[in-house]
Amino acid sequence: MVIDSWKPEETFELGKKLGEAADQSSVYCLNGDLGVGKTVFTQGFAAGLGITEPVNSPTFTIVQQYDDGRLPFYHFDVYRIGDVSEMDEIGYEDCFYGEGVTLIEWSELIREILPDHVITVTIEKDMEKGFDYRKITVEGM
Repeated sequence: MVIDSWKPEETFELGKKLGEAADQSSVYCLNGDLGVGKTVFTQGFAAGLGITEPVNSPTFTIVQQYDDGRLPFYHFDVYRIGDVSEMDEIGYEDCFYGEGVTLIEWSELIREILPDHVITVTIEKDMEKGFDYRKITVEGM
């Protein structure tokens, strides 16, 4: 599925719809360059899960857990992971295979430990179509 988003609000709404549809033990891999709207998408995703607290990218903490939605939400940003073995220290398996929903930014950096089935969301800019335009591709649903 490919979606054209012409403004951040549309990216948020797509995230919200996917969050509303998310099931227990689902893993979403969110990919895209810096500044494409991954945080906006994630905020919408969290809203779709019923999370009301502020959601920001956990760049320096690697993972942030939110428990006030209909399912626990584990938001990973693995951009600063030096080695995939660091994920063991975090206890990633409890998140990936537990009762919650996991969303991983920069998932291509930990490809070897991802579950067999993931839903991949890729956000891309196309400046020829405008500053706020995003092409969002969702695979694996």
